[in-house]
Amino acid sequence: MSDITLNAPKLFDLSGNVALVTGAGSGIGQRIAVGLAQCGADVALLDRRADEGLADTAKFIAATGRRSIRIAADVTQAEALNEAVARTQAELGPLTLAVNAAGIANANPAEEMEEGQFQTMMDINLKGVFLSCQAEARAMLKNGRGSIVNIASMSGVIVNRGLNQCHYNAAKAGVIHMSKSMAMEWVGRGLRVNTISPGYTATPMNMRAEMVHQTKLFEEQTPMQRMADVNEMVGPAVFLLSDAASFVTGVDLLVDGGFCCW
Repeated sequence: MSDITLNAPKLFDLSGNVALVTGAGSGIGQRIAVGLAQCGADVALLDRRADEGLADTAKFIAATGRRSIRIAADVTQAEALNEAVARTQAELGPLTLAVNAAGIANANPAEEMEEGQFQTMMDINLKGVFLSCQAEARAMLKNGRGSIVNIASMSGVIVNRGLNQCHYNAAKAGVIHMSKSMAMEWVGRGLRVNTISPGYTATPMNMRAEMVHQTKLFEEQTPMQRMADVNEMVGPAVFLLSDAASFVTGVDLLVDGGFCCW
């Protein structure tokens, strides 16, 4: 061993880091944002609207003793993201961590899908991640270090049985490969990029009343016989962002309860 004195628990300590989380007003983004604060980071919270969702996230973070700011911005607008990063650094400090969780989901048969529905999905779920990474990386590269985690989906790896969502699947597959590509562009400059691909997860979007029958099928089709809780995305995100993953870049981490094994 090169350094037997290494303190393993400290590998997951995010103290001294400043993070930006998109989609921080609900679901996976909200829970990861709070998790980063619980591990010591100060967090900029970004969502389309600075509404009660972001306010709740900020309250949770305040309870941890860490700092946060709320930013209303559209991830499809490059200038808004550049301004968000600039504000983050001005108010919290040099940006070193980012999680891009902003996204939408819907379905429609491919032969019936209008061009506008397809384009909106690509604009938010793929271009939005690219523009977020671009703005974040520009700051991180200047700061000399950084780690970005993009939230993809197992739908970028497999085709979900019974769901007509070719546009969503294509966007998430794009996020995975785009992240690998960016990881290789920045690999020698102190910046790591990885993705998390959740399986079926109990987010507000999936737990709507009209989704009861669908969520039952999700549980039955998953080897672990349940959906993930949003809390179960925190550990993978902290791992990939922290020094515990200092030799990990360009990886897509499936967090799917074994779904992709079958």
